[in-house]
Amino acid sequence: MDGTVLVADDDRTIRTVLTQALTRAGCKVHATSSLMTLMRWVEEGKGDLVISDVIMPDGNGLEALPRIAKERPGLPVIVISAQNTIMTAIQAAEAEAYDYLPKPFDLPDLMKRAARALEQKRRAVPAKPAEPRAEPGTICRWSVAPRRCRRCTGWWRG
Repeated sequence: MDGTVLVADDDRTIRTVLTQALTRAGCKVHATSSLMTLMRWVEEGKGDLVISDVIMPDGNGLEALPRIAKERPGLPVIVISAQNTIMTAIQAAEAEAYDYLPKPFDLPDLMKRAARALEQKRRAVPAKPAEPRAEPGTICRWSVAPRRCRRCTGWWRG
């Protein structure tokens, strides 16, 4: 596995276990017990994957999912929760979490899901902005005056 994982959980033991396992797997890990810190990291562009608990001292991880998606579209978020209810799973799916695991979770299973999320993110090719096209016969910023730009018009006149 390769990438940076942001871990947010108020349980120190879970943060420690995930940090050690992900580090051994080759990831860089930033771990916090604060949803506000997690959001700051997301806004700063850190991380290739988020693993977040639902209930945090300073907020709800599920309620942060739309903000994360708005700030960083395509950033996968795996939600883990001790609230092992069907409603929590439904809310995670509705908020477009990459995956949901109830606590206690199977560590090898979480690691496989994290590896899959990182691989999917790595393979995602960022969309290239479309090159601007000018009307045939016009001069654009790529032109060498007085020639017309082949890039924009498809032909060269010299």
